[in-house]
Amino acid sequence: MKKTCIGILTASDIAKRRFIPALLKYDEFEFAGIGFATDEERNLIVHSDSKVSADKKHRAEELCAQYGVKLYESFMSIIGAPEIDAIYISLPPALHYHWCMEALKAGKHILVEKPLATSIEECEYIIKLAGKKRLVVAENYGFIYHNQMRVINELISSREIGELRLLRAAFGFPRRSEDDFRYVKKLGGGALLDCGGYTIRLAGELLGESMRLTDAILFPLEGHDVDGHGYVSAVNDHGLAAQLSFGMDNQYKCELEIWGEKGIIYTDRIFTAPPEYEPKIRVMQGMETRMIEAGADDQFLGMIRAFDSGIKDERIRIDMYDRISDQNRRLMKAFELNA
Repeated sequence: MKKTCIGILTASDIAKRRFIPALLKYDEFEFAGIGFATDEERNLIVHSDSKVSADKKHRAEELCAQYGVKLYESFMSIIGAPEIDAIYISLPPALHYHWCMEALKAGKHILVEKPLATSIEECEYIIKLAGKKRLVVAENYGFIYHNQMRVINELISSREIGELRLLRAAFGFPRRSEDDFRYVKKLGGGALLDCGGYTIRLAGELLGESMRLTDAILFPLEGHDVDGHGYVSAVNDHGLAAQLSFGMDNQYKCELEIWGEKGIIYTDRIFTAPPEYEPKIRVMQGMETRMIEAGADDQFLGMIRAFDSGIKDERIRIDMYDRISDQNRRLMKAFELNA
């Protein structure tokens, strides 16, 4: 059986640290190579008034040599290569639309770092073209596929803490280097689109289809034209509320707390558990606390498996479209509520 051949647009840090190692664990996919932007393509990435650094060719060359794969001398050459079946895109968010559309036009499935797009219109155009061509669009919120989420869902389904009352999620980290795209609005920067998106995606998973945002406050990051931290509130039709906080100029925090009528479920590293990390989920009931070990897991590998399932199963592919659309609309609603 022919393996799905996947190529990568740019040698990003997340591709190097997490995606490629996970990809190599999945026998049904073949890592074909990395596309390096031409000067013309790079002009879409680096703006004259931006401190964001250009793609560094030596990094792509080193990775290709390390894994024995091909270096494609342009994004369009890897997108158009007949041997390529799928493309992994980990560019700044504002560039996702352009390169997603190019990949879909070329008949490639796409796995994209979050968020898929920076507007409702762009998101819907991508999904519409993918649907027309029967291609997968997957948005990499890989934590959904970690053991931790499976255990949490089982605890909720078994009514360990009774009826759910309140969900609290937080994700934030300290300031990064000034050349990080997250600090440039025209590249899709800002806390909401980055770490805030994780908390909203998690709330959507637990509150379900009836989840609606009720309030959002975004605080500007001094010296930049993006939001640095913020808060979002949401509720569903069953009385479950969510309080979500996020920031990219904070002490590191990555946690989930679910408060129920009979107890509390708490865990940390909900969004970013590395492959070797063994999450311990705390269940508190009355004066008693017990720890449940979720077991080490690679959420990037889980996302890759889900991506492959979408390629093989039309129902899963269509469900991915719906979840991405819901997530994008909620992100845009948060901007609207803050206005």
